[in-house]
Amino acid sequence: MPPKANQASPQDVPVIFQRYRTELQNLAQKIGEIESEMEEHALVLSTLRPLTTSDPSRTCYRLIGGTLVKRSVVDVVPSLETNFAGIKEVLDGLVKSYKSREVEFEKWRDEVGVQVSWRRDRALNTEIDNRMTGLFGGNDH
Repeated sequence: MPPKANQASPQDVPVIFQRYRTELQNLAQKIGEIESEMEEHALVLSTLRPLTTSDPSRTCYRLIGGTLVKRSVVDVVPSLETNFAGIKEVLDGLVKSYKSREVEFEKWRDEVGVQVSWRRDRALNTEIDNRMTGLFGGNDH
């Protein structure tokens, strides 16, 4: 956590500012990666779930620790559902973390009196908003 606004020297302000920005960008990138992984799991589950009733013994292959393992649909679907739920939990935690860091950053900017150029701040917010829209817009995960 950066020092309080009144404790930071003027020379430290750009460093602290950049640290916040980098952290927020890294979190947004990680959120995008986890979201992609979650979408892959959702696609596989949507393909395999109907087979649990129509052809439960059908062979499917699963990559476990770099090894391709032969299993049946009925064996794979429950573990995929568990993984999907775990990924969703991680994603929710990252989104909460992102939002709290963003609030902390804005509070720090207000305390220090940092004003960001309109274009640069808007570009970052657009990138982040696009990632958040992908998370919450129209996709039921």
